[in-house]
This record gives sequence, structure tokens and C-alpha cells, in this order.
Amino acid sequence: MGVSVNYRIEGPPDGVPVLLSGSIGSDLRMWDPQVGPLTAAGYRVVRYDHRGHGGSPVPEGPYTLSDIAGDALALLDRLGIERAHWVGLSLGGMTGMWVAQHAADRLRSLTLVCTSADLSAVRWDERGRMVRAGGMRATAESSLGRWFTPEWRTAHPELERHYADMIAGQPVEGYVSCCAAIGSMDIAAGLPGITAPTLVISGAQDVGTPPAHGKLIAAAIPGARFDIVDPAAHLATVEAADEVNALILAHLRTAHR
Repeated sequence: MGVSVNYRIEGPPDGVPVLLSGSIGSDLRMWDPQVGPLTAAGYRVVRYDHRGHGGSPVPEGPYTLSDIAGDALALLDRLGIERAHWVGLSLGGMTGMWVAQHAADRLRSLTLVCTSADLSAVRWDERGRMVRAGGMRATAESSLGRWFTPEWRTAHPELERHYADMIAGQPVEGYVSCCAAIGSMDIAAGLPGITAPTLVISGAQDVGTPPAHGKLIAAAIPGARFDIVDPAAHLATVEAADEVNALILAHLRTAHR
């Protein structure tokens, strides 16, 4: 069953909608660096919390990628949005690929940031057990090590604390259940069928979803563009915000759908 996810809308009411779909372990605040540039360019920005995250409901898991995508599509229906540009990072990118394969008519374009179509090599069940045993605060340090480069963390201690608190504040059930969704996703084989204009962005220092994963996605999707931002780890939208924002805006301008 779908859930009514928590969301926030910013920008001109008549702007073309852009949906921002975030990482596991985050909430809609992770998109703060993108909202200003997108709304200044005239877009209507919708950002939301995945089920089990932020202010969204926390149904009992495990979840599937189709569950998570269904929530996003239901949000678009609730807001009366027929089609939107989709910008997704990590889990949000995986969700976007699912939508592009199963509900292509809802997309104007697809932007995939620091994501993968196949993370079956990661022991998601083990990560889930660790989080259930130690709680979200215990997993914050390892998550920060994937999200940001050591140099960025040293230079931005206040922001590092902000993101540590964000991770620690997510519900355990939601995080573990989204781990299950990533571990069971089946989207790689359908990539060649994606028709939405697609941009894939990877962070050069991303150890969670390395650039090789982004390159494989871009190679499989017809006409997709691939860019690497450097320096940047998994949350390239924060660490390399200016460069990522420029790439996103250029892609949205050329995706006439």
C-alpha cells in the first residue's frame, strides 16, 4: 500500500516541475543546495522524504523499489503533476530508473546522481542487522565516510554535524526497510528501454556508488550523457554543488519534453 509522503514545494507556481528524490539515510533537507538555483531558473521544485524517512510515515518493512516509486508517483498525482523532471541521488536515482522503466510517461527527463543499477555485491541484510543492533547514531560515522571526502569534512565541521544529525534522526525501521529495497532491486536489465533524456553524474571519490557504476548506466541508456565531478564523494550535490547544479540546469534546458 502506498503512503502519503512528506514533501515541500518551492518556486513559481507556473514553473515546470522538478522532483528531487534523495538518498537512503537522508531527508528532504539534503537538497538545500539545489533549491535556490532551480527556483531562480524558474522551476517549481518538489522535494520529498522517502517512506520511512524524515516526516514521512514509517510502514513496517521490508520495502521494495516499486513501493518507494509508487509513493513518488502518488505524490505527483496528489499535486496534479502529470510529468516532471526527475533528479535522484543514490536511492532516489534507483527509484527514478524504476519510474523511467515502468511509468515513462510521467517523466520529462531523468538526472541520476551518484547511483547504481546493481548493488547486489553489498550485504544489505548485514547492514540492516547492524543498524537494528546499534541504532542510527552508530551508523552515522560510516555513512559520513561514504558521503563526503575527508578534506570536505575537515573544512566543513558544522555541516558535517548537520548531516550526522540528519542520518541519526532517521527511523531505524525505515532505513533497514530501504536497505532491503536496494538489495532486491531489479532494474539493470531494463536500462536500454529508458527513453527519457538522461544525465548521469558520478562523484570521483564516491566509494558507495563508484564512477564505474554511473558509466555502466550511461552506456546502457540510449543517448545518455555521463559526467564526473571532482572532488566529490557520494553526496556530490553538497560537496560539488555548484558544478552539479550547472550540469542539472543545462540538462533540464535541453530536455524539451
